[in-house]
Amino acid sequence: MTRNLRWKATLIFGVIFVCLFGLLCFRKGTGGGTQFAFPTSTDELRRNFGDRINLGLDLRGGMHLILQVQVEEAVNSETDQVAERLRTLLREEAIGFGSIRKPDPTHIQISGIPAEQLGQARDFLQVNYTSPSTVGGGTYVLGSLPTEQSGFVLEMTPSLQVQVRQEALRNSIQTLRQRIDALGVSEPTIAEHGRGEWEILVQLPGVDDPARVKSILQSTAMLEIKLVEDGPFGSEGEALSTRGGILPPDTMLLRSLEAGTSSWYVVSRSSVVTGRDLRNARASANPETPGSYEIDFTLSTDGAARFGPFTERNVGRALAVVLDNRIRSVANIQSRIDDSGRITGTFTFQEAADLALVLRSGSLPASIKYLEERTVGPSLGADSIRAGFTAVLVGFVGVVLFMPIYYRRSGINAVISLMLNLLILLAVLAYFGATLTLPGIAGVLLTIGMAVDANVLVFERIREELRAGKSVVAAMENGFDRAFTTIFDTNATTIIAAIFLFMFGTGPVKGFAVTLTIGLLANLFTAVYVSRAIFEFVLGRQVRPSTLSI
Repeated sequence: MTRNLRWKATLIFGVIFVCLFGLLCFRKGTGGGTQFAFPTSTDELRRNFGDRINLGLDLRGGMHLILQVQVEEAVNSETDQVAERLRTLLREEAIGFGSIRKPDPTHIQISGIPAEQLGQARDFLQVNYTSPSTVGGGTYVLGSLPTEQSGFVLEMTPSLQVQVRQEALRNSIQTLRQRIDALGVSEPTIAEHGRGEWEILVQLPGVDDPARVKSILQSTAMLEIKLVEDGPFGSEGEALSTRGGILPPDTMLLRSLEAGTSSWYVVSRSSVVTGRDLRNARASANPETPGSYEIDFTLSTDGAARFGPFTERNVGRALAVVLDNRIRSVANIQSRIDDSGRITGTFTFQEAADLALVLRSGSLPASIKYLEERTVGPSLGADSIRAGFTAVLVGFVGVVLFMPIYYRRSGINAVISLMLNLLILLAVLAYFGATLTLPGIAGVLLTIGMAVDANVLVFERIREELRAGKSVVAAMENGFDRAFTTIFDTNATTIIAAIFLFMFGTGPVKGFAVTLTIGLLANLFTAVYVSRAIFEFVLGRQVRPSTLSI
């Protein structure tokens, strides 16, 4: 064996070792990562191989969702908070005003400011909301209202609007990830999707209760504790009629779902604490209603520091626990409450546990809309695996039978190259944690066809050289050298097409592009380098090579 051939053999066997090591000597660890585990039995070998190949939703079963975050709600909420904060700050600065209202999601109007305080109010608003030196970096544009309204208008800048939308998308992804992790879904995918449409891709392999998952994901679960100003009333009209059809400033009317009844309360617009102040929430049995459950929650240090003094000042008054703008429970303050509370109602254990889960993971900054939903059952996934495996097996067996018959012993060379091609493909998928989908299996099948095509090009070129009277060694070398350009061009153009499929395609199409690209790159190595090394080894064993079985 020549020195050059030894180096080729070393490289080929090194690639085989690395591939087998990556496929068979690792498994999933208890913490979710991978760990080295040398197989000592057939069962462990099978388990390691199964752990290393990640199956997509169409093979394993589960849910595929595309969600759209309603980011305009986040913009609306941002101006609501600013308007509420302005009321407090203006009072602290002793600046009078008639009303603070929001004509649209990006504007805030402050009217009724005394004429002698207009200059003071302008300076205050410029320093706190328009100056580049403020925390917001000049997040609002200050304008004046008509003289008769005596006030100012704050307009949210376009840059702040974009920032709020982007933060809403990022926070939604983080909140959804926390909720899904709490559900115990293994290997989920939660990522930004699309091109600037505020969409999120969610893939949940192995999910067997899609309705429950959708309910948990979609719930905004915004918890607020508000002071009750008046109520209960039997209807919305009754609540308004007692006040001449106009609610007092800084209050709002909310419906109560407490104990299955429908009543209405007038509550403060500002919240004492919100879901952001929660430290923990858990389901527990309701001692007052046997067979039902409640949610006990504890507040963070900051939330407790506000809640304690507030409840101490308002002993004897009622507090409303509000969830998603619906009152869940109302209770009188008997004494100071520091860091705990509860949400009562006719909850089943599953409902209470799911609500506690959502509260622990935090509230979504905006609601989400389902744009696409696909659910694949595990039985359908198993059928897809069998069908895909059968297709690959039949195609592979067909090649194995055809090549030796048509090209004799050279056909065995092609079969060896094809087997190594598939081994490299699976090993790369395992090393990079790629997911194998049903279209990915189609990519494997196409790879088999492309690999056979490359060998056919080489073998037919060698036959032409032999018919032209060239020696066996010269025919082999010319066959590989002159077929290489064609093989390279064919594979390169197909890889370019696969790259565009990956860039602009959806999940299943990307799976096809990934397996096809890996298979074609492996094909350039096996059909040219490995196959040629085998020919050189066979011919090198002959003293005077005179024949070639092809």
